[in-house]
Amino acid sequence: MLVFWREKLVFLAVPKTGTTALEGALAPKAAAVFRDPPILKHTPIYRYKRFVLPLLQKAGDNELETLAVVRHPVSWLGSWYRYRHRDDLVGHQNSTRGKTFDEFVEEYCRGKPEPFAGVGSQAKFVGDGEGSVDCDHLFRYEAQEPLYRFFEERLDVKLETKTLNVSPPMELTLSPRVEEKLRRKKPAEFEVWEKARGV
Repeated sequence: MLVFWREKLVFLAVPKTGTTALEGALAPKAAAVFRDPPILKHTPIYRYKRFVLPLLQKAGDNELETLAVVRHPVSWLGSWYRYRHRDDLVGHQNSTRGKTFDEFVEEYCRGKPEPFAGVGSQAKFVGDGEGSVDCDHLFRYEAQEPLYRFFEERLDVKLETKTLNVSPPMELTLSPRVEEKLRRKKPAEFEVWEKARGV
């Protein structure tokens, strides 16, 4: 999470949406940077409003807007699957080794998934708990140009990012049957992506 006090903007870092690269490029411009632990770096909107915003409001009367990036649900889950497939997680309960992508997504669709598929929800991260987006500015991961343009204009910077924290490359294909199940069980994940700015 990055706080740009003078520019009245807070960047909420949804996991697996390229936020580490953006953080690396934008941190020098930020008034406050929450890097660690992950619970602070990846503070969802509801936790931000409950714990962080009151602290910031004590610093002055500043109307802060929020921004987040969301990724297409299948791509987002693919990134999580690849990330948890890496060598240093072998033998850990979060490892996806020995699981197919279909198995991972099917487990994600369960009410209480096993740890390897417990990766949270983009819809909950940016939502108000009642089905609406609670961020002022929501961009699609797949549409980098409008996101970069927004940051450059709002923060008066030239944005140049480096590739950081990338999941290992793998060819992944989700079967039509499992994608249909994902859409049926997790419609909010697709709805929030549809609401994000893509152009």
